[in-house]
Amino acid sequence: MVQGVIFDMDGLMFDTERMWATLWEPCCNALGLPLPSEEFVVGARGLAGENMLRHIRRYYPQIQPEALLNALNQAGEALFAKGVPVKPGLVELLDYLEQAGIPRIVASSSQPEVIRRNLKNTGTDRYFEDIVSGADVTYSKPDPEMFLEAARRIGIPPERCLVLEDSYNGVRAGAAAHAVTVMVPDLMPSTPEMERLYTTCCKDLFEVKAMLERGAL
Repeated sequence: MVQGVIFDMDGLMFDTERMWATLWEPCCNALGLPLPSEEFVVGARGLAGENMLRHIRRYYPQIQPEALLNALNQAGEALFAKGVPVKPGLVELLDYLEQAGIPRIVASSSQPEVIRRNLKNTGTDRYFEDIVSGADVTYSKPDPEMFLEAARRIGIPPERCLVLEDSYNGVRAGAAAHAVTVMVPDLMPSTPEMERLYTTCCKDLFEVKAMLERGAL
């Protein structure tokens, strides 16, 4: 059985991926850029750091990618300050893990202040021993650095950690870290590649809890 659980945040704990997707259009408008295509918005899901900058550069070579990313992050700050919706089963899963004495940590590419605010606003901050943010690592997902650091901080070998992810790059990072990796799809469905990488796929966090309870993870 796993000895620690590493949680992604956007799209896994909180229903924020849909919120992020709505921000590209007004940000592009504000900067005088063409409206983003669906291909651009879909391709941006789960990206962070240099991977996100590279993606922006590909579609908007006429602007420094940091300018659009900064505009997006500022818009996200304002939107998320109003609160974010919690994914079904999150609190129940966290309660179970707390009662079982299984350490919990968040590993998200978001900035630390965003992670802490979302946790505080939803009342889930008390469940987590620490966070690992995009500011804490050199390489973003699909590199395993973030999950390896999270495992180090809770003092558990990566192969004994359960990584919960909704994005393709997150699943890739979990597999590269040799963690028990479970995909809980949000906006991105499972694919043949994901099936080769993850340990299993769960429809929601209630199913993750049920698998843990019967010792299937």
